[in-house]
Amino acid sequence: MHVLGVGTAHPPARYTKAACLEAFERSAWFARLDGRTHLIARTVLQRDNGIEARRLAVDTLDEVFAIDPDTLAARFRTHAPVLAAQAAARALAQAGLRPAQIDAVVVSTCTGSLCPGLSGHVVERLGLRHDVQAYDLVGQGCAAALPNLMLGKALLDGGGCAQVLSVCVEISSAAMYLDNDPGVLISACLFGDGAGAAVLACTPGAGACGRRIAWKDSTSLVEPAERAALMFEQRGGLLRNVLTRAVPTLAADHAQRVLGTVLHRAGLQPGDVGTWILHAGGRDVLQALQRRLELQPADLRHSAAMLREYGNLSSAFVYFVLEAALADGAAPGWWWLSSFGAGFSCHGALLEVQ
Repeated sequence: MHVLGVGTAHPPARYTKAACLEAFERSAWFARLDGRTHLIARTVLQRDNGIEARRLAVDTLDEVFAIDPDTLAARFRTHAPVLAAQAAARALAQAGLRPAQIDAVVVSTCTGSLCPGLSGHVVERLGLRHDVQAYDLVGQGCAAALPNLMLGKALLDGGGCAQVLSVCVEISSAAMYLDNDPGVLISACLFGDGAGAAVLACTPGAGACGRRIAWKDSTSLVEPAERAALMFEQRGGLLRNVLTRAVPTLAADHAQRVLGTVLHRAGLQPGDVGTWILHAGGRDVLQALQRRLELQPADLRHSAAMLREYGNLSSAFVYFVLEAALADGAAPGWWWLSSFGAGFSCHGALLEVQ
């Protein structure tokens, strides 16, 4: 499989963490929550947490604190199709393909639900063929990009498709929830809205910033016993994110195991990887990955830069990191692409980039 084009999209409104804290302190929610929660919010949003700004699909930050099922569902319904289609259109443009040349589209999300699914909205907005194969993947959280791409590869390998469109979109502001649980509050301070897309093909091309990107091998690791460490649960018709202190260690452990499996099959060592395209759950997760994989800060510069500017974009994040590495002219050779999240799950792929 080859990656011919990559595209991303995000809402236009940029909000700094300082602005988010001010909005929280003037909201009705501030008085409802206890003093310990106030302290956690100020600590997260005033100190260096690896995030400086986020893009949110709201006109003002005051809208973020209107937390009810109908408002959040409407936010997802309004913005998810738009961002998904924008990212996909940019990936198509970079690949130099027309919408009619796409044989299948795979769309992943976890921050909202539509029926019919988002894939139909992407088909409509892009003008894809009506006989295109359309798939919606849900419930995979931050890890979803790699399973999405793996399904794309399966469709290509099956012989019925020549070009597949991969899309991940998350409207995290449509999954807003607040209470006095530290993990819930930290989640509210981490996530942003955005979409990423890639055009996949059987044959190589030089559309992605003039580079040739070949998918060489991949694997997955799913540990249901760790499901409760990171997950969504339903409360009062709302999605409540469960985020525990175990996540950085779990992410680092799983990422190391997935990396070792694929590199062993390829006869490679970690030192052979020149560019790292890693999901960044947050600053603590990036630091845990750096220690466990024995990397230097420069190895994670693209992940760190995207985290600082956009926050955790959940499943869409690795498309932003891949796009940043391509735009930065990262050296050709072996690249490692990895995502992890709810499940607890982790996925990784070895890319050869020329």
